[in-house]
Amino acid sequence: MTTTTRTLNQTLNRTPKLLLGPGPSNVHPDVLAAMAQPMIGHLDPAFLKILDRVQARLRTLFGTDNAMTLPLSTTGSGGMEACFGNLVEPGDAVVIGVNGVFGNRMCDVASRLGGEVTRVDADWGRILDDDAMSDAIARVRPRVVAFVHAETSTGVHQPVENISRAARDVGAFVILDCVTSLAGLPVRLDEWGVDAAYSGTQKCLSCPPGLSPATFSPRAVERAGDRSAPCTSWYLDINLLAGYFGGERVYHHTAPISAIFALDEALRLVEEEGLETRAARHRDAAEALIAGLAEFGFEPLVDAAHRLPMLTSVRLPESVKKAGEGAVRRKLLDDHEIEVGGGLGALAGEIWRIGLMGENARRENVARLLEALSKELR
Repeated sequence: MTTTTRTLNQTLNRTPKLLLGPGPSNVHPDVLAAMAQPMIGHLDPAFLKILDRVQARLRTLFGTDNAMTLPLSTTGSGGMEACFGNLVEPGDAVVIGVNGVFGNRMCDVASRLGGEVTRVDADWGRILDDDAMSDAIARVRPRVVAFVHAETSTGVHQPVENISRAARDVGAFVILDCVTSLAGLPVRLDEWGVDAAYSGTQKCLSCPPGLSPATFSPRAVERAGDRSAPCTSWYLDINLLAGYFGGERVYHHTAPISAIFALDEALRLVEEEGLETRAARHRDAAEALIAGLAEFGFEPLVDAAHRLPMLTSVRLPESVKKAGEGAVRRKLLDDHEIEVGGGLGALAGEIWRIGLMGENARRENVARLLEALSKELR
């Protein structure tokens, strides 16, 4: 072992942590092992076969037949930029539903592209109102309508069909954020009429961060090709990406080979378990978590009808606030090797966000967290 390697290993914290925050989640050992496979070329036929398989499995997860379904070489935020960047031009009207941090981020991205944004706001912790969204869509007649399926900052599960239908009635393109929902909830993009969607690998897929699964409908691809000016991002232009992720496999950029090995294995594990079984496992773990936390005085932020099973937001009891919620979370991390997330924006200091995503959506992980809380809050 070289001195450099030895020094690096000494600086790394090798103690496994239970990641119960809003992401990343813990990674299955088989996924980690897949990343350690020997390197091959990104145009090697053996690698292209894996890439074909990844794209096919992503279509199944997204509930779509879209040919342009791919693992973008970026994080979920890059996936957001890709969807907006290909569909929004300067002067385009855009209606965005905002009930958390990531709806706000959508507004920022669309505005930077020159879109004329109309916000439809809802209280954080509540779903977007179908009528309010439909009224704004009918009034503005936008080019694009966008909203979040699973709002990571609040734990809200947003119904999709009615808003998507209102958008389609005026010919708008629908962009859906599926970063937290993919592989934990059923996603049916074709059935819902969604044109572009993006996710991340580090949440319910239980894969290392760094890739953004994304998909574009045929009409979205056509729109991207009919722009008055090219997409402002060369890297995320789906007209160019289609050359590599389509049938021709023309060089665009060097794909992150090891990350795609990992995603392939993560998707295999999802397929092996079955999405319905996986979704039921997430619901079961969330129910156990909420029941256990109630004994300490934690209350859910979101009504049961619209509560995400993979990301639970809970209002803090006075005992935690008095002790300092950040200090309690730090004790969980330092003394028990358990990470939970704090609130963002207006909910900072008011809630915790506890993720039970992918590999972590298991009752034994809930029990471990509750045991640690009992020691810290006794």
